Amino acid sequence: MPNRNEFLKLIRDNFPEDRLTWQQSVPTFHPETVQETADLFKLANREKQPLFIAGFGNNISPVGEKFAGIVAVKSDRLNRIIQIVPADYYVTVGAGYPLRELKKALARENLFSPMAELPYVGSVGGALAVGLTADYLGHDLPISRYFIMGEIADPTGRVLRPGSRCFKSVSGLEIVKIYSPSWGLLGMIVTATLRVLPVSEYPQYEHITMHEIDYKRFAETYRNPGDNVSAQYSLKIKQKFDPNAILPLVG
Repeated sequence: MPNRNEFLKLIRDNFPEDRLTWQQSVPTFHPETVQETADLFKLANREKQPLFIAGFGNNISPVGEKFAGIVAVKSDRLNRIIQIVPADYYVTVGAGYPLRELKKALARENLFSPMAELPYVGSVGGALAVGLTADYLGHDLPISRYFIMGEIADPTGRVLRPGSRCFKSVSGLEIVKIYSPSWGLLGMIVTATLRVLPVSEYPQYEHITMHEIDYKRFAETYRNPGDNVSAQYSLKIKQKFDPNAILPLVG
């Protein structure tokens, strides 16, 4: 059984003092770079310390008895636009950047993101993790369709950079999509590159609506996959990416 107090001491010894705070009685780590995130995960993996990835507008608040012994990791300081490239129709942001704030930033470049039009109160990383999905003319339109590249810290402390900014389909481009939705069980998305559209296409998406985000259904399927091939595949990936289960299914 890991000793959380000892783990918190290791954090204080290895990271700047302001990275660790207490929020609603839960110790919370605030990484500012992908390397800090990876270093924390490496430490947690070594000590077998369970973590919980959190953000504002979170669908699960890290409070209560079920979070006893857990350390939260919050994306609130990963909150800037890294680059907008109008010529190639993509934007790269920190995972903690508010999704709806993208609307203003992209508008200045005559661009838009259909996902930023939805009433989702949360970060880009959170939207990806929960698999934010819209209804578009009677069809599902998931945010993963626009997720083309990521910078991800996996539970063992490796930094992964799957995907591509190119339009050409490559294997890495498909691999990045396993993180949406992953509900933070496969690692932490630190930066995300999203495909965006010219404002001339906005009228096509003007009336999209947001689907309900259903964590309970996800959790039940994950715990009891039965003959659900997608859930079975996800569990196999989970075992490979997180052998010490430092990112447990909570709730």
